[in-house]
Amino acid sequence: MTNIAITEQEYQDFCKYLEAKCGIVLGESKQYLVRSRLGPLLTRNKIGSMSELLQLVVSGRNRDLAVEAIDAMTTNETLWFRDFYPFEILSNTIIPEVSRRGKQLKIWSAASSSGQEPYSIAMAIQELALKRPGLVSDANITATDISSDMLNRCRLGVYDNLALSRGLSEARKKQFFDDAGDGKMKIKDQTKRLINFRQQNLLDNYKLLGKFDIIFCRNVLIYFSPAMKSDVLNRMADSLNPGGYLFLGASESLTGLTDRFDMIRCNPGIVYKLK
Repeated sequence: MTNIAITEQEYQDFCKYLEAKCGIVLGESKQYLVRSRLGPLLTRNKIGSMSELLQLVVSGRNRDLAVEAIDAMTTNETLWFRDFYPFEILSNTIIPEVSRRGKQLKIWSAASSSGQEPYSIAMAIQELALKRPGLVSDANITATDISSDMLNRCRLGVYDNLALSRGLSEARKKQFFDDAGDGKMKIKDQTKRLINFRQQNLLDNYKLLGKFDIIFCRNVLIYFSPAMKSDVLNRMADSLNPGGYLFLGASESLTGLTDRFDMIRCNPGIVYKLK
């Protein structure tokens, strides 16, 4: 049922529901996206129409179905070492600076999706530890996502050849992965041990996550309304240790959203430092 019919009213109702639950703003004329993402869900659950789905999730009568619908709309594959420069800045500048404080290095990968970002961060840390022994004595990465299904996949750390081809060098495949059979590879345990995966809606409270030296919130805020962007950014500022850093996506900006950070140009790339 991938070609499900969806009226304008059904679309608007679902958009309101999605924004209220997870902050995503679909905007106008994205019915095709809703159809392609939710069609398989309707088929699996033997739901006859979009109206029936809305009644079930909005009423709260079927929480599992609501989670499944949100997962379908928020799940995105991503790249290893996306844009490259954040990881160069991390290794060349930020980690050496933070490590001088003598405390555990704490990093948050927000909306970690299928796991490429937190695992890329872990690889960068381990590569730096080999180049500069003793620099990183203790590090922990907290990787969060709204999707429990995505988090389960992340914890397994198993990727097929297509996923592995998106930004991952052959050298890194050999260094950080083991053969998992059937054309797949699995992240080595020593890399996986750096990461703690937790479910987190970015609209909810972050206090239980603790404080961080560095936050990666890349290519997430583009889906939020300006008011929600501002709220998330200010609460992330509260989650940073003094002098902490924030990475956004290459096309994202703090302009008009918060005054809690200084922008640092790194050539290439930009990172934001807590004032």
